[in-house]
Amino acid sequence: MSEQPATVDFWFDPKCPWAWITSRWLLEVEKVRPVRARWHVMSLAVLNEDKEVSEEYRRLIAEAWGPVRVAIAAEQRFGNEVLGPLYTALGTRFHVHKEPATTETITAALADTGLPGDLAQAAGSSDYDGALRRSHKDGMDRVGYEVGTPAVSVDGVSFFGPVVTPAPKGEQAGKLWDGVLLVAGTDGFYELKRSRDRDPVFD
Repeated sequence: MSEQPATVDFWFDPKCPWAWITSRWLLEVEKVRPVRARWHVMSLAVLNEDKEVSEEYRRLIAEAWGPVRVAIAAEQRFGNEVLGPLYTALGTRFHVHKEPATTETITAALADTGLPGDLAQAAGSSDYDGALRRSHKDGMDRVGYEVGTPAVSVDGVSFFGPVVTPAPKGEQAGKLWDGVLLVAGTDGFYELKRSRDRDPVFD
């Protein structure tokens, strides 16, 4: 009898390049370990709305409201299963093709996944912000508010990251997964970090 896959809950903001790379790693992990991702939305704009950040970063996260609102609107209307394909479509356009987070780009991503274009109207609306904040809070409550995206939770173990570039492939992805679970599942373990010395690699 095959092993039942473990559900890995993954919180993302579509505009975060590091979350995007980690998400591509998790898709690789699905191929070599008995896990299945379940996608959730968090918001860098919500996370940082009451924090002291630079004006440049404030402008960047202001652009992040539209995509997360549209993602939540899609989930509310069509269910959680649409989030994975929509995240892939948005992330491919934002990070791989370097398209701006405009209504046109979002509408194109919706078309890529067979979702109706009228969902793009949610980008400029606060109608779904309550649901967005609840989804955000669910993820952040598990890992703490001094970190960001991605947040991952599996079998009662929750953690931020891993932050890695480029995304490991094949069995290398599986080995990283094994190691992450090992350290994150150790009672009292909180942090293992070094300074980044390269920009995100999206290949």
